[in-house]
Amino acid sequence: MLRFTKQADYGLMAIHYIAFHQEGGAVNVRRIAEEYNIPPELLAKILQRLAKRGLIHGQNGPKGGYILTREPKAISVGEVVRAIEGPINIVNCYKTLDCPQLTRCSVRRPAQKIQTSIEEVLDKMSLAEMSA
Repeated sequence: MLRFTKQADYGLMAIHYIAFHQEGGAVNVRRIAEEYNIPPELLAKILQRLAKRGLIHGQNGPKGGYILTREPKAISVGEVVRAIEGPINIVNCYKTLDCPQLTRCSVRRPAQKIQTSIEEVLDKMSLAEMSA
């Protein structure tokens, strides 16, 4: 079954929350964790990954937290998922020819088409569109 990991779910929820609650300033981890009942330590690690990829920016201090680095319409769901999980691959052999079944495989080409479609959908959907 194709599905997002719990970390990807949490990351999408958190960055979406930041996108639409940052007008009053940076949004802190505790606020997001309480809103979605996410363990704060896990959420902090996820947000650090998003910050490392330049999707959000952390601010220190008593009014610290996170803000988006771009408008919600300019950040795709695909970027967020890749920042948290790495490359999106529905099969292990998607980008490599290192497979003992390669000469007999009847799944590789259809899987590549599915992979391309999934990536296109995730890359076309923005954070702003998640609210629509």
